[in-house]
Amino acid sequence: MNILISGGTGLVGRHLTEKFVSQNDHVYILTRNAKKRENRPNVTHIEYDVAHESMPNIDVVINLAGESLFGYWTKKKKEKILKSRIDTTKKVVSLLERMEPKPKTFISASAIGFYGTDDEKIFTEDTEECGDDFLANVTKKWEAEAKRAENLGIRTIIARFGVILAKDGGALPMMALPMRAFVGGKIGSGKQWTSWIHVDDCVKLIVFAIEQENMIGPLNVTAPHPVRNKQFTEMLGKTLKRPTVFPVPERLLRILFGEMSMLVSKGQYVYPKKALEHGFSFDYPHLNEALEQIFHKN
Repeated sequence: MNILISGGTGLVGRHLTEKFVSQNDHVYILTRNAKKRENRPNVTHIEYDVAHESMPNIDVVINLAGESLFGYWTKKKKEKILKSRIDTTKKVVSLLERMEPKPKTFISASAIGFYGTDDEKIFTEDTEECGDDFLANVTKKWEAEAKRAENLGIRTIIARFGVILAKDGGALPMMALPMRAFVGGKIGSGKQWTSWIHVDDCVKLIVFAIEQENMIGPLNVTAPHPVRNKQFTEMLGKTLKRPTVFPVPERLLRILFGEMSMLVSKGQYVYPKKALEHGFSFDYPHLNEALEQIFHKN
């Protein structure tokens, strides 16, 4: 297959690229400056403005680009978080409009933040109501832009990513840092849910979604067994052989990180109903298995 990826240098993009290359697929990575990127076998960097003129027929387009959520959420930062996602998705859909023939599948990133935060509810792809906080509003607008691809007759999947666990990026290295320094502990009450997924299962599920020709719409990219923050902290401490006796007050996080602190002090229980109904099998359905593989196996 020929696969086009925006955001191909991020955590998910890197791992997806390696997976596709291992299958002898060719990956085209959209970038603002292709001259600064080094091509290699089966990987070609290509600029947005000339993409439709410089590629063979594309089978799948995957849109992953967006400003990092990490960093103090000033007004300017929040504008970047929203604008980067909307603008990139508009560019990608505009590219889809110009492609002939059209790709068979379009997968666009979103986040489980769509559902808002809650300590008790269980959210699945059947949940249509969006949350009312900043991230929920961002994902709602982000998804609306991506869904314009449906009008082109392209099968469209909205991948709502949970917390992706990997050794080489994402939130886990930062979460492990205080633990390694013997000052780890639950955050706030510890009751907030963490809906997570091992990066290998994340990649495997996206590949699976490409193969499932009848799969459309939202797709929760999460493992089937979310855990509360207290459990997550205890399992991480056990894996790293570190104590977890130093809780972090939510108030302190708010002082240090402002509104961004909600990424760790709030959460939601998100269940991958669609993946399971289509017969997807997780390699790491339980957190202890995922953490053990990440930290102790090559």
